[in-house]
Amino acid sequence: DMEQNQNSEHRAPLNPRLPRLWQGADYFPEQWQEHPEVLEEDLRLMKAAGCNVASVGMFAWSALEPEEGRFRFEWLDRYLERIAAEGIWAILATPSGARPAWLSQAYPEVLRVTAERRRNLHGLRHNHCYTSPVYRDKVAIINTRLAERYGAHPALGLWHLSNEYGGDCHCELCKRAFRQWLQRKYG
Repeated sequence: DMEQNQNSEHRAPLNPRLPRLWQGADYFPEQWQEHPEVLEEDLRLMKAAGCNVASVGMFAWSALEPEEGRFRFEWLDRYLERIAAEGIWAILATPSGARPAWLSQAYPEVLRVTAERRRNLHGLRHNHCYTSPVYRDKVAIINTRLAERYGAHPALGLWHLSNEYGGDCHCELCKRAFRQWLQRKYG
């Protein structure tokens, strides 16, 4: 037991850039773009609380791509530079959990359908059809743009992929995909 305890003390950290306990929380800088004083006060409070990480970007898709194909990364660039200057690492999330309104309006197939066969309205987070080819394509585009821009960014501690999987969709795409899965599995 003593030898095992000594060996565990010498294990490499999960992330060599952050070898100590990670302390932080989700943060939403996209909500404060017009109020830099709020960002600064929040950053001061994070430092006072001993935070060394901040998860950002979970629900920022509409701020990152306010219109289809028009990307705005400048606000995130500024925020990442600012937290890096304070010694806080970014846990950068993919924003697929909260589609922008333009996506729901232009491509209603991305919205889930209830068991009663009614398409949900835009609004709830994680209210998307995983089977929708449009949703998958748009997620691939935004995630690729984020990876290309921030993959080697000095403030990046790690990536945050969604942690809220679930929900069911009863649209024709999902029903067809389920039948195909059944056919492959059971013949």
